Amino acid sequence: MTATSAVMNPSEAVSPRKRQVSDFSELTRAVQETGLMRRRYAHYWGRFALLCALLAGAVALMVTLGDSWWQLAVAGGLGLLLTQFAFLGHDAAHRQIFDSGKWNDWASLIVANLFGGLSYGWWLHKHSKHHQKPNVEGVDPDMLNGVLTWETNTLEKPKTGIKAWLVARQGNWFFPLLLLEGVNLHVAGLRTILGKGPVKRRGTELTLVSIRLIGYVAAVFLLMPVGLGFAFLAVQLGSFGFFMGASFAPNHKGMPTVGPDVKIDFLRRQVLMSRNIHGGRWVAVFMGGLNFQVEHHLFPSMPSPALREVRPMVKQFCADKGIKYTETSLIESYKIVIDYLNRVGLSARDPFQCPLTAQFRSAR
Repeated sequence: MTATSAVMNPSEAVSPRKRQVSDFSELTRAVQETGLMRRRYAHYWGRFALLCALLAGAVALMVTLGDSWWQLAVAGGLGLLLTQFAFLGHDAAHRQIFDSGKWNDWASLIVANLFGGLSYGWWLHKHSKHHQKPNVEGVDPDMLNGVLTWETNTLEKPKTGIKAWLVARQGNWFFPLLLLEGVNLHVAGLRTILGKGPVKRRGTELTLVSIRLIGYVAAVFLLMPVGLGFAFLAVQLGSFGFFMGASFAPNHKGMPTVGPDVKIDFLRRQVLMSRNIHGGRWVAVFMGGLNFQVEHHLFPSMPSPALREVRPMVKQFCADKGIKYTETSLIESYKIVIDYLNRVGLSARDPFQCPLTAQFRSAR
């Protein structure tokens, strides 16, 4: 026993709650001292210029090919390219690109609405709630049950009949369903813009999205016959949805889920509910830097190229504090997601016997 601890009044002891808060403060101070929070203007302007050049090349190729089924290869590449634009919009929305909040807002608005055909306002509202409460049942928008059942504790009744049969095998349908995600993203954005709820810059969003969607579809049918045009749109939307879903799903799906009543501090909430994907530079490019999901959730305004650099510090800090830090390969993460969905689907036939939320509670 040290002299300090010998004279300390028990009422002055640091509570577990305060100690947990101070843990994140300690990590934040250490990270800020590294300078990794500084803006990376050259990186982002260079990235934007490269994507614009590739987009111009894709358009030129579409014009050159004309009535050719090679257009479908262009459509697949365009889906991947638009996913990369979406990552840029994501970074701007998180205040990663510019010091100015206004500049970040407009950058994300232009990239998301004009290049992606999505609604920045819809995405920002949804994604902000996700960051605040990742994997919280009934709260995290990415965990809400719909076509897929992500958790069973909020189910009002068991799945029966054909629904039970389908949901029990829902993991097997996950990747095929991602082919429809592109359409879903466009529709969700339009519903928000045209809906009755409040939308900041509604007129601007509607104008940019209309230019993107109407102009794009018109250009496709001007360059191609009707049949080929529809095939082009199907491949482009399918690949866009697939790449988007395949980039975001590994980050949290299959990690512990908790009920809204569970109390957990910010540091542990973000680390325990997130999964990193290890791999080389191409994995980082494919996932837009979101393979460093733990670090992104802890420091959402940190520029994505800095996440790789801060990872060793965060990983060591978690080891020192006894906080589980999860990292796996991309292929393994997909296996985890599929298995997780099938296990939840089987439990959906009797949601009151689902053991999934016990993962976290039993580990505490």
